[in-house]
Amino acid sequence: MPLDQTLLLRLAGCFLAGSIPFAVIAMRGTGVNILEAGSKNPGFNNVLRFSKWRAILTLIGDLGKGYAAVLLIGQPAGNLALGWSCGFAVVLGHCYTPWLKFNGGKGIATSAGVMLVLYPKLAAIGLLFFTLLRVTGAKRRWLEAGTIASLGTWIVFTMMLAAFGTRPDTRNAAMMTLLLSWRHRTNFRILMKS
Repeated sequence: MPLDQTLLLRLAGCFLAGSIPFAVIAMRGTGVNILEAGSKNPGFNNVLRFSKWRAILTLIGDLGKGYAAVLLIGQPAGNLALGWSCGFAVVLGHCYTPWLKFNGGKGIATSAGVMLVLYPKLAAIGLLFFTLLRVTGAKRRWLEAGTIASLGTWIVFTMMLAAFGTRPDTRNAAMMTLLLSWRHRTNFRILMKS
């Protein structure tokens, strides 16, 4: 996809939308600095340690910015390459937000919002799979249940695209899975030490 001024503006808009730190916003007024508490990650799972309803607000915000940025700024109708480009931009904005000194969340909820725009049916299946895996992990007290559910879902989603999508779809999903895995590298270290 050629880079032109319109595309660069769209990518910048998606990056900025992704950079909104909803976990920090949701925890305002609590006296808890989410960047220094728990896992120190500004995302749903860390907020959940302190408040369920604030975690839900974080989830809605993070998922919603992925969905809205790609739908409204990217306008990917009929152009999956554009949709993926904007999707990567919004997820990178979430993971490396300039408002938090280029630190950020791990990108799972935001990437789910992106996929709900690009592949609504497959994303819905993925979200059901995630919920099942997450609930099972919580009941069985898996170490890093959130990481297992999140990345396990992205692996399944990539496999679904390999079966029902095109080669570029599969390649982009694999690249997103690698990006999200990189963001979870600390969680992998914890798993390997157990």
